[in-house]
Amino acid sequence: MDGKAFHKLSYGLYILSTSYNGKYAGCIINTAMQVTSKPAQISVTVNKENATEKMLAESCFFAVTALTQEADMELIGKFGFQTSSETDKFAGFHTAMDGNGVQYVTDCAAARISCRAVKTVDLGSHVMFIGEVTEAEGMNGTEPMTYSYYHQVKKGVTPKNSPAYQEETEKKGWRCSVCGYILESETIPEDYVCPICGQGRDKLVKLP
Repeated sequence: MDGKAFHKLSYGLYILSTSYNGKYAGCIINTAMQVTSKPAQISVTVNKENATEKMLAESCFFAVTALTQEADMELIGKFGFQTSSETDKFAGFHTAMDGNGVQYVTDCAAARISCRAVKTVDLGSHVMFIGEVTEAEGMNGTEPMTYSYYHQVKKGVTPKNSPAYQEETEKKGWRCSVCGYILESETIPEDYVCPICGQGRDKLVKLP
């Protein structure tokens, strides 16, 4: 089976956020879509290993923020390659709170949709949450970022917990913990700067 065939499907790039008992979590997803108009409902799919999925399962409230093409790799990297259980992903960015008590990022946001989860579907490695829309807001008139734009223009890579992730076992070297870029080298130059997100050698993690 050619896994690259799935790359021809059209996706967006979104931040999925949720909150429970005064704590907040969020992650990058590319699987958010409107499923009905009356009532207005959208679906999101998130990996079971994500802290965001576990918190969303408890709270049943979430917000989906569609990112614009101006979103930088610092924002995408923080929500896409770090975990909410160890990092306050919202720190350093402009945020707001929706009527359900869910925090969301307003930086580079094309639109924000807030929902109450009314149904879940177990997909094995992922869970699909179907949410009834409680709030919706257009926030920025610039173009929303597609997953294709993220790969081709931003030169971003796919997070391991994404449904679109394709394992690349042949690559050896170092992975940037911010944006996922892989440096295929045995050693790291002293003056190394990530060509994607601009971070230094301290952000590189050795690949197994």
